[in-house]
Amino acid sequence: MTSADVGTVMQRALWTTFMVGGPIVLVSMVVGLTISIFQAATQINEATLTFVPKLVLVALVLVILGPSMIDQLVQFTQYVFQVASQASR
Repeated sequence: MTSADVGTVMQRALWTTFMVGGPIVLVSMVVGLTISIFQAATQINEATLTFVPKLVLVALVLVILGPSMIDQLVQFTQYVFQVASQASR
């Protein structure tokens, strides 16, 4: 396996990480920011007010995008095994 192959695998790993984790982090950030603005405007400081909506929306994102995320992880794993088998020849 050459250094170019390792670089390509690492690049693909980073991209897969962004594609799988990105939607979850993005939804969590948007919900957190929205609720923080609401809390600042109304001066309500309740910890569960941020936790419950984040939990529900992250679960919803996982239900909706879960199959796509699993497919991307499977494709990446197959790619890594393919590159590794070609390097052993």
